[in-house]
Amino acid sequence: MAESTVSPGGAAEAGLSSKKAMKVMVAVDDSEESFYALNWALDYVIGGGDNGMVTVVNVQHPFQHYIYPAGPAVYATSSVLESVRKAQEQNSAAILASALQICQAKMVRAETLILNGDPKEMICEAADQMRADLLVMSSRGLGAIKRAFLGSVSDYCVHHATCPILIVKPPKERK
Repeated sequence: MAESTVSPGGAAEAGLSSKKAMKVMVAVDDSEESFYALNWALDYVIGGGDNGMVTVVNVQHPFQHYIYPAGPAVYATSSVLESVRKAQEQNSAAILASALQICQAKMVRAETLILNGDPKEMICEAADQMRADLLVMSSRGLGAIKRAFLGSVSDYCVHHATCPILIVKPPKERK
C-alpha cells in the first residue's frame, strides 16, 4: 500500500499544483490570541510561495457618543468624537502593520481591511462579500457565563458566516 505525505499547506508538493488558491480571511484584534491564529493560518493553511495570499481584517468598535450617568444623558463633543476616531484609526493601523510584518516574514502576500461596526456582524459580512473560502479567527476561551453576558464573536461567526470557519485556540500554558 503506497503512502503519501502532504505537509501543511503543501498541496503543490503533493502534485496538486493546479488547485486554485484559497481566499483566506483572518480577523485580528489587539489580542495575543488573534496573532497566534494569524501565525497558525500562515503556517498550516496558507503557506508561502506564489499562491499564498491572505486578507487580514480588523474591526473598529463603534464609539457610543453618549453616556448615561445617574442623571440625564451626556453627549460627547465633536472634538472628543474626532480624537476617539483618530485613536481608533491609529490602533487599527498599528494592529494591521504588525500583521503585515508577520505575513512578510513568512513570505505571504497580504491585504488589509479596516471595518467599522459590530465586529461579529462586520466580519461575517466581509467574508461573504469577498467570497472567502475560509475565515480564520481566534478563541479567547471565555467561560460559559462570560460568553453569555459578553457574547462571543467567534461563536456568532460560526453560526452566521456563509463560509467555513477555523477557530484557532491558543496552546494551554505549561506550568
